[in-house]
Amino acid sequence: MAIAALVGSADAAEAAVSRVHADWVFAYGSLIWDPGFAFEATHLAQVHGYHRTFCIRSTRYRGTPDAPGVVLGLDRGGSCIGMAFRLDPEHRVAAIEALYEREMLNNVYVPTVLNATLRSGTHAGERVRALGFVANRNSPSYERLADAEIVRRLSDCCGQRGHNRDYALRTLQSLDDHGVHCPHLARIGRHLRQRDCG
Repeated sequence: MAIAALVGSADAAEAAVSRVHADWVFAYGSLIWDPGFAFEATHLAQVHGYHRTFCIRSTRYRGTPDAPGVVLGLDRGGSCIGMAFRLDPEHRVAAIEALYEREMLNNVYVPTVLNATLRSGTHAGERVRALGFVANRNSPSYERLADAEIVRRLSDCCGQRGHNRDYALRTLQSLDDHGVHCPHLARIGRHLRQRDCG
């Protein structure tokens, strides 16, 4: 019975991976500075129809069930500039499997193939199809929070991957390093630093 269960689980995982037909990954949060998979190239890229926002409750990576943190998701509306990673073909399946294992805990995201426009390098203006993880509005972990509550959680919470505050500020710094201004993240960053000074 245990062997059958393992086979069934492996089959289900492979079926999930096989639904994704993309040679690129769109990163908008921690994947920018901690991708965790092999890639050939990276470019600034923009997607339309989604924006970056703190809307996913984190009870493992950046918080706990008793003190949930909050992480970024792509939510409907607007546009988002992030990084597009072109996957190494030899490691494409392994990369996607690793992404599913990392991002798809409790189905808080919906894996989506996004139309991304490259904004840097000799391929600027080229459109690519990139796997992105969009906020699942049907998930109990989807939350729309006021800035004050986002800042409180970022300041106070910590999980398996470290302090929630560090996650936010490192993402902000990574975007700044690439010349990307995200109004939402910049505003939250200002509030975090003001709280530190207070």
